Amino acid sequence: MNKSAGSPSPSSTSNIQKRRSIKAFDSGDPAGSPVVSYREKAESADELEEMGRSMRLYLMRHGIAIDREDPDCPPDPERYLTPKGIQRTRAAARGLRALRVKPAALLTSPYVRAVQTGEIICEVLGLDCKQLKTTDALKPEAKPGKLVEELARLSGEVICFGHAPHMDEFIAHALKATALFTSLKKSGAACLDIDSLAPLRATLFWLLTSRVLRRLGD
Repeated sequence: MNKSAGSPSPSSTSNIQKRRSIKAFDSGDPAGSPVVSYREKAESADELEEMGRSMRLYLMRHGIAIDREDPDCPPDPERYLTPKGIQRTRAAARGLRALRVKPAALLTSPYVRAVQTGEIICEVLGLDCKQLKTTDALKPEAKPGKLVEELARLSGEVICFGHAPHMDEFIAHALKATALFTSLKKSGAACLDIDSLAPLRATLFWLLTSRVLRRLGD
């Protein structure tokens, strides 16, 4: 029997199953980081504007860096990604590419490990590393309000590279949560739809571990 024109090919079926797999709970610890939601097709920046949303914001935690207890560990701002951290971050970046992440603006903590993470993402997504802008608003000790002020100058799709729990604190702040309810893993990422920055109103679109992103990029 001939297949109908509308029947999906084995490869397209595999891709659909892969995309749906990110709905599964995936974590390295018992508490985990649940995937909040996912849609088959993410809106473009223009579509977001038409829908009245001011921004799609991606938050990505830096990759695995040299251990603080390592005798060769430099001061915290200079801690760098390990070979494993570079490898996993590059694989996670391919997952972002599969999700069609294409930010127009890129912000990073000035700490070396965050900058390196941003540079890897630029490489994989085909972006110019010169677009990376460092900001103190993404330092580990920064208050969430500082990042809001930085984002107020931007629109469309934006990606930020930083630290935990700072990024989890921003998510809680953006969603008006009274306590932290996420735990971004290294090379993991979250996606928020920002409806308004003043006052701040946002929706958590998805939150993915590095493992899931790597699976998506396979």
